[in-house]
Amino acid sequence: MIGKQGRVTGTIGPGLVGEVMLSIRGGVEAFYAYSSLPGQEFGLGDLVVVVEYHAPRTVYVAAAV
Repeated sequence: MIGKQGRVTGTIGPGLVGEVMLSIRGGVEAFYAYSSLPGQEFGLGDLVVVVEYHAPRTVYVAAAV
């Protein structure tokens, strides 16, 4: 899971639980998403990379390069 790239489908930011779509098991699945850096925001369609995973469906993300 760590290192996978995905697209933001629900705004991620301070005080918000965002959503990211990630390719997994031959399909695409939604995960709850938080920024790995306090105060950082990601808008709809932004490309992000997973830096931390908490089962079953929560990820912490950073900007993809």
